[in-house]
Amino acid sequence: MTRVTIDLNHPSTFPRGRIDPERVDATSEADIALEEREDEAMQDMARCIRVSPATIRNWEQGRRGPTGAARALLRVLDKAPETALRVLT
Repeated sequence: MTRVTIDLNHPSTFPRGRIDPERVDATSEADIALEEREDEAMQDMARCIRVSPATIRNWEQGRRGPTGAARALLRVLDKAPETALRVLT
């Protein structure tokens, strides 16, 4: 993937050449920053409950679901997050 910064007020920043509009993904700097913060939060969560970030990604994307102890721990985190985090950290 190639990142191109375009300033709509300055046509000189527009990319030249062939561009397939169907393949263009316009993402703002704010969107990128949000994704980075979300990724950091997911990494922190994975570290806290001692699973891999890939496992959390799979849960979020519905590829797999938490089972057994992980499911119970997530329930505790949902109902009493401060207590659970105090115990886990």
